[in-house]
Amino acid sequence: MKSIVLIARVVFGLCSIALLVLGGLFWSGHALSLLPLHAMVLGPLFVICMWILAVIGLLAPGTRSLAIFVLVWSFVVPAIGVTQLQLLPGADHWVIQAVHLLVGLIAMGLTASLARRI
Repeated sequence: MKSIVLIARVVFGLCSIALLVLGGLFWSGHALSLLPLHAMVLGPLFVICMWILAVIGLLAPGTRSLAIFVLVWSFVVPAIGVTQLQLLPGADHWVIQAVHLLVGLIAMGLTASLARRI
């Protein structure tokens, strides 16, 4: 069980860093050709790691409530990510981009906290 947590934690951390770097590049209008990597590889892998750690957290003593919250939040992340291009198009789209960033940062913090507690 420890090795699964360690692998999920490392993969989650690497995905987090890559997603933040790519997101910053996209926000500044660069590297848009890497958008599929962000949306179809790293994003889903990020969420899968959240699910793995949440399930293990449900089984570990003292982490059940945080694990449930991470599990719920793991469905918010892709919902915002997938729909963000349709939400608030135009000049005010930066608001949705900021919400997407905030949702991702919260997911990173919650999942990292859960992984530490496990």
